[in-house]
Amino acid sequence: MAEFNDIIHQPIRLKIMATLNTFPNGELVEFVRLREIIQATEGNLGAHLSTLEKAGFIEVLKDFFGKKPRTRVQMTSEGREAFRQHVQHLTQLLAGDH
Repeated sequence: MAEFNDIIHQPIRLKIMATLNTFPNGELVEFVRLREIIQATEGNLGAHLSTLEKAGFIEVLKDFFGKKPRTRVQMTSEGREAFRQHVQHLTQLLAGDH
């Protein structure tokens, strides 16, 4: 049975997970691009990414592109499954299938 997920349900984290879910498994999304899509401040996005990373739903990778620091994010397989179950649960609620 699908489950409600308190971590994912928070609006900005839901947007992050929905956005990352649109990318193929293993594809890295740059922090700057994700921030533009989500329309969150740098600090706010960073805090929510930290929460999702601690839950094991995303992976944050930091490296350098040339001499510039770069942060990229990808959804883990656990994150994809948690998101799938969360969406399935919401769909069941909307359909009245409690």
